[in-house]
Amino acid sequence: MVAFQSMTKEVVMPEEFIAGNPKKGAELVADCAACHGQNGIGLSSDWPNLAGQNQKYLYEQLKYFQSGQRENVLMTTVIDYLKILSDEDIRDIAAFYADKSSNIGAAKNDEELLVLGSQLYKAGDFKRGIPSCSACHSIYGQGNDQAGFPAVNGQQKGYLVSTLKAYRSGQRNAGEYSKVMQAVSMNLTDRDIDALANYMHGLYE
Repeated sequence: MVAFQSMTKEVVMPEEFIAGNPKKGAELVADCAACHGQNGIGLSSDWPNLAGQNQKYLYEQLKYFQSGQRENVLMTTVIDYLKILSDEDIRDIAAFYADKSSNIGAAKNDEELLVLGSQLYKAGDFKRGIPSCSACHSIYGQGNDQAGFPAVNGQQKGYLVSTLKAYRSGQRNAGEYSKVMQAVSMNLTDRDIDALANYMHGLYE
């Protein structure tokens, strides 16, 4: 007979995300509108759409900017403002944008680019060690609210390109999610990134 030592390990459940108040958030976003528009649609291809994005992801990213863990030259003008906001304020801002209708973009009508983008997004490329994007961001790009994986459908092409390149280079490195994205993007070529950005920009359900 073999005696087995009983080993018990405490299971730590993830903290439940506390949702914010979009009405209160509406009173806090005046400084954000210059780049992200009144309703969270970026005014430039290089500025991300925030409308329809999930609250957990927005909250976490704003906290990274607030603490200095994440840096971006386009956000420098609002960092001082973010630093005076409470956690509740940031949750309310995240709720405000999450409550808005997301954007539907128009992908470039380039068959070769669309085929590559669709293939990489839906299935990845096993031979090159590239996983599918849909595994985390869902088949229609709506993301995963509970996990905090962002929606990517209709997102600005310029922002998608710069973000994927920032993950690939390791420049964007704030939080556990960034480690996943660094691993995902490390084998993407510039052509792959252009194709994915084009596909996701026009993706909708």
